[in-house]
Amino acid sequence: MALSLEEIRRYDRQILLPELGLQGQQKLKQAKVLVIGCGGLGSPVLLYLAAAGVGTLGIVEDDRISLSNLQRQILYSSDKIGKPKIDEAEKKLKALNPLVTIAKHEVRLSADNALALIQKYDLVIDGTDNFPTRYLVNDACVILDKPFVYGAIHRFEGQVALFNYKGSSTYRDLFPAPPPPEQAPNCSEAGVLGVLPGIIGSMQALEAIKAITAIGEPLAGKLLMLDTLTMQSRTLKVPKIPDSPSIENLIDYEAFCGIRLNDEFQDNEITYEQYLDLIAKPKINGESPFQLIDVREEYEFEMHNIGGELMPLSEIEKHIPKIRRDKTVVIHCQSGIRSQRAIDLLQERFGYTNLLNFAGGLNAISDTL
Repeated sequence: MALSLEEIRRYDRQILLPELGLQGQQKLKQAKVLVIGCGGLGSPVLLYLAAAGVGTLGIVEDDRISLSNLQRQILYSSDKIGKPKIDEAEKKLKALNPLVTIAKHEVRLSADNALALIQKYDLVIDGTDNFPTRYLVNDACVILDKPFVYGAIHRFEGQVALFNYKGSSTYRDLFPAPPPPEQAPNCSEAGVLGVLPGIIGSMQALEAIKAITAIGEPLAGKLLMLDTLTMQSRTLKVPKIPDSPSIENLIDYEAFCGIRLNDEFQDNEITYEQYLDLIAKPKINGESPFQLIDVREEYEFEMHNIGGELMPLSEIEKHIPKIRRDKTVVIHCQSGIRSQRAIDLLQERFGYTNLLNFAGGLNAISDTL
């Protein structure tokens, strides 16, 4: 696929690199890359791949821009809060490079649509922050024989790898089994330095360019780990697990990872709609029919709260005398993970049987506040 004069001028500084040259730039133009999520990691990935001249960029995203995104999601600005991320991402990328084709998939990636979506692309980049989606992306890529660029961030640390590239190891060779949910907090639970996803996302874009153009040494079969507080990095080998089961079908990845990413009702969960119904119930002897407990930290509570009693998870046992046993107790945090941990502790150690977890936490109701 020949380059136009405009493309040669636009990508001149890349074409000058002897390792890449005109042939490498033509490979980029022909490439079709699917980016899952256009948040903290997806923002730099998309910006740099669009600037580099990747011919077709597919985006999978169904979220809207919120104020807390802006600290790290550099595709967006304050005046776009509340708007669909995918639409604003398209506008920004087309303004940066109108020669690139943007394919929007405004859906949540699932076992029902992953194969059909990924089939159309040459390479997949995962910009999400949860284990179910990572296993889903990996398995779909294995079934379809597509390379998959992995990136993960946590507080001040990040990881990058290239999986399923020319027979290399896969994500399941790195994590044969998912960690317990309480050991896998996302950014809304653990926090993240705003510049970190910019670094890791840029590395993901770099690995994609290397894989597409066949230059350098891609991180195939290797995991790069970076600690930004010390700027120390190390690269570990990720060997293939011998005789591992073949992947032939997609499964229920939320169940596989032992968590839920939606607000479906479960035995110990209450959705926002059900919470509103509970609020609407009449008082009993002048008291609310339920108790609302917020297990986030004090600084989070001071920034925003919905009127619950502050009992941080880190010191929940000190508050046992204040936790009611004679009425329904709804416990919430930012995303539902810490509140579930609090419930597990209170049930196992103190015998509570009246606890409900606010499904999805405050993240689930951010658009309604």
